[in-house]
Amino acid sequence: MSGTSVLTKENVKRKNTKVDFQESDINVLIESASQVIAPLWPISTFAARNPWMGFEKKSFDQVAGWLKDTRDVDIYPSASMIHSAKRKGEIDEAFVKMGLQRWLDTHSFNIPRDVAERFCHASLKLDPLPSNLLTSLKLKKVADEFSGLNMDRIGNYSMQPISSRLKNQDGERVVDILDYHVIKWCKLYLDDSQAGWTMPNREQGFYRAWQSLIQYDPALSKKQRKSLKSWSQEPHMALKEVLFALKIPESEIQAYLEGHLLSLPGWAGMMLWRSQQSGQGHALLTEYLAVRLSLEWALVQPSLPISGQRSEKEVSITSLLAAWIHWGDFTIEEWSQLSAAEQTEYLSFAYRFDEKLRRKLWLEAWEQTHANQLSQKLIAKQPKTKDKQSVLAQLAFCIDVRSEPFRRQLEKEGPFETIGIAGFFGVPIATSELGSNHSHPSLPVMQKPQNRIKEIASKNELNSYQQRRQAANSLSYTFKAMKQNILANLFLPEISGPWLSLQMVSRSFVPRKADRFIHNLRETWLRKPNTKLMLNHVHSTKTEIAVGFSEEEKVNYARQALKMMGLTKNFAPLVVLCGHGSQSTNNPYASALDCGACGGAAGGFNARVLATLCNLPEVRQELSSSGIEIPRDTVFIAAEHNTTVDELHWIYVPELSEAAQEAFDRIEAIMPKVSHNANAERLAQLPNFQSKHKNPKAEAHRFAEDWSEIRPEWGLARNADFIIGQRELTQDCDLEGRSFLHNYDWRQDESGDLLANIIAGPGTVTEWINLQYYASTVAPHYYGSGNKATQTVTAGIGVMQGNASDLLAGLPWQSVMQSDKEAYHSPLRLLIVIQAPKEYVVRLLNNDSAFREKVQNGWVRLASVDPEGHWENW
Repeated sequence: MSGTSVLTKENVKRKNTKVDFQESDINVLIESASQVIAPLWPISTFAARNPWMGFEKKSFDQVAGWLKDTRDVDIYPSASMIHSAKRKGEIDEAFVKMGLQRWLDTHSFNIPRDVAERFCHASLKLDPLPSNLLTSLKLKKVADEFSGLNMDRIGNYSMQPISSRLKNQDGERVVDILDYHVIKWCKLYLDDSQAGWTMPNREQGFYRAWQSLIQYDPALSKKQRKSLKSWSQEPHMALKEVLFALKIPESEIQAYLEGHLLSLPGWAGMMLWRSQQSGQGHALLTEYLAVRLSLEWALVQPSLPISGQRSEKEVSITSLLAAWIHWGDFTIEEWSQLSAAEQTEYLSFAYRFDEKLRRKLWLEAWEQTHANQLSQKLIAKQPKTKDKQSVLAQLAFCIDVRSEPFRRQLEKEGPFETIGIAGFFGVPIATSELGSNHSHPSLPVMQKPQNRIKEIASKNELNSYQQRRQAANSLSYTFKAMKQNILANLFLPEISGPWLSLQMVSRSFVPRKADRFIHNLRETWLRKPNTKLMLNHVHSTKTEIAVGFSEEEKVNYARQALKMMGLTKNFAPLVVLCGHGSQSTNNPYASALDCGACGGAAGGFNARVLATLCNLPEVRQELSSSGIEIPRDTVFIAAEHNTTVDELHWIYVPELSEAAQEAFDRIEAIMPKVSHNANAERLAQLPNFQSKHKNPKAEAHRFAEDWSEIRPEWGLARNADFIIGQRELTQDCDLEGRSFLHNYDWRQDESGDLLANIIAGPGTVTEWINLQYYASTVAPHYYGSGNKATQTVTAGIGVMQGNASDLLAGLPWQSVMQSDKEAYHSPLRLLIVIQAPKEYVVRLLNNDSAFREKVQNGWVRLASVDPEGHWENW
């Protein structure tokens, strides 16, 4: 999988086993090796993360095999998940049989077809081989006598770290000791103001800061510290020295680095993200590897040299023979009567039709069943075309799957049209709230903000507000400083004890009242004034990006967003742009429940920016000249959909026209019922929801405000498809909150540019979200983050299990599991459905090679619905 080293004869001089390369060579190697991990953002800005983003040029099945061979990680659903889905009616076994026949038809084998089919059908039941059969002495004797098949060296190989093959005197694996040391140094260096004392010499970089302190580390022996004392000052030179000392062959260097990156993919992923943020390439990742391999050298030096650099996959003849006896209805006597050549063919077939392939067939059948059920929902009904003239209000929501049930309930209550668009509304901004000197990117993480938008108020109001805010922040800072001060923390319990005790008791027994009281107290104290947005461009040399928009940018962003929504004519009197966020207490994963399209932030700020732009007379005038005529009495307003309690909160409501006011009042009147129905539908899916509570709204608020609640909402669990088309295609369909919905009208996209932009932007976001949920479900021990109740927030950047684990990159157990034994999320790869003529899809695939690779390699699935309503799988 890793391939051969990217070093060529031109930049590498072979001198026996000596490694002779320059800094540029190691940079190329590390960049290639880093494809096996993914960047990890801090948990405060938790963003959906595709753990396999560097692998998309390989097929999903190739990566599955490589991960199983190198890390013993399964990324196909387990047998128990498959059996559960089958019981729920989520898998049609007819598709399993069809998949099996396709596999048999496309593979050659020299055994009777009926025998092969019987073996495959029996093994597809996914029951384990009986333990008494596998331990049978008679079976082992027959297997040991067999010598006709050379399979002891079959499989993919990887260059595992030398430390993973050694144990110390106490029987502890050396790689575990190495991981412990690396975690300790990563926590010190990456700490984001959580520790009272920062790491000395941190400003010199990770490697040099580590080198200046390692000689004093009491966790290492005197001999180990001495061996590192004279180590090179330059990280790339240190790597060169280590690779030479460990005698790593040049052709294996990249694979060796990959093995080290995969040992702690969370901490390595954070180093990769920081490297990318710094704009210095992979410099920090280079330093990380220099520290890790230097520590490995110190730990393994006494055991060198060791034999067997490769870790190899051995095939058990016993298990293959047991498979034929259990699933092929063979007896040992019948087996013994086969010729050696026949036995070889049978064992080869069992080896090829292994457990991974069996679960792959089940996954594909699961996905095909879902696609079939979805197609029946979408094309079985006659679409209802809503009279655009009678629409009272148009409400644009984020494509987030949690918007779908809310939109459906809203449309039931009146003449309202809902629209789907990515939650950053096409404005690539960094937001700066009132009184803050910092900004937060509010757009998909694969993009960079182009403009910074500040919230402003009058000078007197701003000064007063900043003083109150500074007082509140100073109180928090003082409390933290006292906790970390040797003397002051002796008095802290007496000072803070009564207040904190009262807070703990009230939050535990009356969480709603306590949360409301604390919130109201803070709001009353801060008294944030009414604000405006600084939309006009301000020249500044202090910021990397422009503050405000140019006049041309205002028009372009408004035009592009309206086109993405398909809202270029037939405007209702009121257009509501609805960002979304969440609400929870004592939850490190709070930002994971916010808008994935906004980089782990709420989308209300973006909605307010776009609504303000669309209300500007000069913007409307320019839009009119390009064919987008917004009626004078149409008003854009902004709101935020709180997904935890399914409520709309108004964040920008300018002066309304008479018709817009009528629409606004109508929305306010129906919102309690919409919220009630949406909450009732959503809460019924939560395992800890008590049906005896007759008020879903009250229960939803309890989930949001209870600091002991580990599952305030399901988030985007069970997401399965991304539907790109007109609302009429999905209207009145109960999509069960599993579908991302993006408006698209192919008739307004003759060039195909709109579709291409949707696939490149929202399409990538939804794929990342889908694969993060998928990975956290099928391999929670490697890609998830464990139980929330036992997590530790570390260094202010992420979570660990205990105090010395990898930095956990995925979703917690409570986000994907119904119980300890039952998954809630269905691990299906994203199905993208495009409503457009076939030639539009063909053009998209021809023009977008990256998307074509994702489809061909099985990272996403693709289907289309043509204008006549015909469904086609691609």
